[in-house]
Amino acid sequence: MISQIKRSAVSVPSNIAEGAGRNSNKEFKRFLSIANGSTYELQTQLLLTVELNLLSKTNVQQVIELCIEIQKMNYGFQKRLDSHI
Repeated sequence: MISQIKRSAVSVPSNIAEGAGRNSNKEFKRFLSIANGSTYELQTQLLLTVELNLLSKTNVQQVIELCIEIQKMNYGFQKRLDSHI
């Protein structure tokens, strides 16, 4: 579980960075979408740690809230790119 959480957490900024290095807004948007999927994956894994009684909800709540904030910013950025595609 720890390994999977680390991989999905690292995947978010990695995909954003890779997309930024691409040659088009369309490709960038695709990588932003992948990064967003990783935030949902991380969020789900954190919720599972609570359901499996590995961590308390108070321990993961702040990270889940940050995931939601990142998702909102990411969607906003994708919409902005849509207006430039």
